[in-house]
Amino acid sequence: MSHKSASSNGGFFAIPDHRVVALEGRDAARFAQAQFMNDVAALAPGHWQWNGCLTPKGRVIALFALLKFDDERLWLLLADADPDAFAAQLQRFVFRSKVAIRVGDGLHAGGAFAVPALARGNAIAEAADGAVELDLGADGGPRALRIANAPGEDDAGALARWNAFDLAHGRPRLPGSQVEQWTPQQLSLEWLAAYSVKKGCYPGQEIVARTHFLGQAKRGLARLATTAAAAPGDPVAAEGRELGKVVCGHGGEALAVLPLQLPDAPLAVGGAACVRVPLLDGLAR
Repeated sequence: MSHKSASSNGGFFAIPDHRVVALEGRDAARFAQAQFMNDVAALAPGHWQWNGCLTPKGRVIALFALLKFDDERLWLLLADADPDAFAAQLQRFVFRSKVAIRVGDGLHAGGAFAVPALARGNAIAEAADGAVELDLGADGGPRALRIANAPGEDDAGALARWNAFDLAHGRPRLPGSQVEQWTPQQLSLEWLAAYSVKKGCYPGQEIVARTHFLGQAKRGLARLATTAAAAPGDPVAAEGRELGKVVCGHGGEALAVLPLQLPDAPLAVGGAACVRVPLLDGLAR
């Protein structure tokens, strides 16, 4: 695997299902703090975090990277969710807040399996050409993500490898059938440091905090190696008894919500044999 900087390795490939929603204005950071599940106020300007939006019942609507340039300029890098619908949903809660919500239609995400030219950890880097760079590397190797005005090259193989990397490191993707189905704990989003149990009120906060402080989490995210492709919603069973369901799958692997204590019996997903394998570390920010 190359460890050259992304700026010298021949460019970035397109990640077309990642889109930007921008929050801008005097109350942008306060609005995000009140609406989202992670602690935006504790995030230093020029840095990013995993974050998300919940229903009042604590179910995940969307998981995204939140980039905080400063208190008046934030970007949400969405995967899977429709940016126009998501922006419209947020707009319902603006009320008198001084914040403008817009979809970054001219912005494109691209990836490279290389050490970022400038970004490190959760620090955001802004290049001279206006592009924004993030470090999405982890134990599996380096990765750079770039948000720019020009799209990257189409490369289905590289994109598949990127998605497989995310899955292996416990970043669940949420297609439409999986939206509003799972709590942050059921998706093990503590693995990404994506939610807070200490910050003030936000939609779903009571459910998240109660589950945490009362120790009521009984299910979490499991990475499965499968003998057949798994689809969202496929049942995971042992000895003919359904234990949970697949959240997302890619190639020969899947992420599923399963009991934290599994029976000592072979697992099957959608009728095909599967085995549990460890999640990889290092993608938390």
